[in-house]
Amino acid sequence: MALRIIATGGTFDKHYDEIAGKLTFAASHLPQVIERSRITTDIALEELPLLDSLDMQDIDRRRVLASCTHAKEEAIVIIHGTDTMRETAAVLGAATLDKTIVVTGAMIPYAIANSDALFNFGFACGIAQALPPGVYVAMNGKIFAWDKVTKNRTAGVFEPL
Repeated sequence: MALRIIATGGTFDKHYDEIAGKLTFAASHLPQVIERSRITTDIALEELPLLDSLDMQDIDRRRVLASCTHAKEEAIVIIHGTDTMRETAAVLGAATLDKTIVVTGAMIPYAIANSDALFNFGFACGIAQALPPGVYVAMNGKIFAWDKVTKNRTAGVFEPL
C-alpha cells in the first residue's frame, strides 16, 4: 500500500530563526523525516503552503480536501498544526471520501530537542495503513475519530470529546 503525505505546516514544520528569536517556516522537514523514519512503503510527498494552523482559512482547508480527493493513494497522512487540526479534519470528515485519512502534528517542532514530531509521524503512517476508511486525528499514541476529539490547551494533549 502506498502512502500520501500532505504537508500543511504547523509547529511540526517550524524552524527556529536564531536572529529573529522566533519560530518561522522555511523548507519542510518532511523529506528528512521520511528518510529518518525508514518507512519501506512507497510514499508520495505533497507540500502545500506551510502555514501556522491559526492562519488557515477556508480556502486552505478546501486545498487540503482537493489534495485528498485527487490522491490516488487510499492511505493519507496530513501534517497539520494542532490549534485547528479538528476544523480541517471536520471538512475532510464531512466529505466522506473512501480513504483512510490521518491528521497529525507536533506540540514541539521537529528541529527542536525532545520533539514529538517523529513519533507522531511514524505512528500516523502505521495506522493510516491499518484503519478502515475514515478521518482520524492521531497524536501522542492515541487515535481519535475526527468528530470525537478536542485539544486540551491547558494540558497540551488531545482528548476524547
